[in-house]
Amino acid sequence: MDAASLCSDLVKIKSENPPGDTKECAEYIGSFLESIGIPVDYTTGPQNETNVYSKNQSNELLLCGHIDVVPAIDDGWDKPPYSGIIDETFVHGRGASDMKGGCAAVLSAAKQFADRDETPNVSFAFVCDEEGGGPNGIRRLIREKIVHPCDCLLAEPTPASAPCIGQKGLFRAKICFNGEPAHSSLYPLNGKSAVMQSAEFLLSLKSLYEKTWEVSSQMEEILAHSAEIIKAEYGKDYSPIFRHISYNPGVIRGGERVNIVAQKCVVDVDMRIPWGVTVETVSAEIKSRLPESAGIDLYAAAEASMTSPDTKLVRTTCDAVSSVYQIECRPMVQWAASDARALRLSGFNAIEYGPGELSTVHGINEKVSITQLHKAVEIYETIIQRYQ
Repeated sequence: MDAASLCSDLVKIKSENPPGDTKECAEYIGSFLESIGIPVDYTTGPQNETNVYSKNQSNELLLCGHIDVVPAIDDGWDKPPYSGIIDETFVHGRGASDMKGGCAAVLSAAKQFADRDETPNVSFAFVCDEEGGGPNGIRRLIREKIVHPCDCLLAEPTPASAPCIGQKGLFRAKICFNGEPAHSSLYPLNGKSAVMQSAEFLLSLKSLYEKTWEVSSQMEEILAHSAEIIKAEYGKDYSPIFRHISYNPGVIRGGERVNIVAQKCVVDVDMRIPWGVTVETVSAEIKSRLPESAGIDLYAAAEASMTSPDTKLVRTTCDAVSSVYQIECRPMVQWAASDARALRLSGFNAIEYGPGELSTVHGINEKVSITQLHKAVEIYETIIQRYQ
């Protein structure tokens, strides 16, 4: 079975998160791995949040992918989202790019070794809960010491020409503004509006976004290269996002009644932190923009992270991509996040490289190129060979 057929089978198995039930998908992968001589084991959560992994986790390289997908409804799709239709060019459906295509390519590469009566001396883990960022997926395997620090390649969709070796950091906070209620007809002469406090704070974030942060000359080169890769991929200049603190006031809840000056307003802010600035500095910047009466609950935070370009894993992956695509491959970083962050925090050298049509990820008409799938198999096979 080739990578396109495997990807199609995986897409047909619905594993939306929420609710996060990946049991059927994990069991399909487990059966496949055992059919090629790789014994597996499972962990399962209360809602069937299931991980499958090779019993042998003592190897130098771990190949990893997530099998949960974001939800999809039929409206607007040219082909039903869970059809897994294969045409001359693409495999279609939710998760085809993010990231059942990458999982299929990993499995297909492993099968290449089995077909030659060889054992791929690498470990495998296919996990749930990446899309939800929850504790049941790779974090559970780390927490329970099922996987151990090593080199880890995640088959996340990336530009075909560049593996991703780093992600921006995270700062998520719930900020509570406290006003003084009064009759609305007397505002702004009477009362202090929590809603207006939140509005003034959010406007102030523009000045935080405009700040830049000093990085090393090597990091400058990586950021510039990353911006070039993304511009070529999306047709838009996203270079500022690599160097600035991005911010999104995702949820705002405020006020009690239309005729009362608001006493309470709560804002949930999601910020992504670039290289060169710390969570501590960002926290101080945020607090300097808040009134004394405001409270802040920082409920998720992480520094920007990166695996060194000089590691065996990065060099090996870049060499394999260069060879297969006949290009000069250099690594990049990205603004979003994945399981790579949790792995790096736990001592892994983690990078991402995988097939995918990036413009369709999490969108309508998600698909993955069959050509990219086949090239990914060749690249993974080359990488595995280097770790034999």
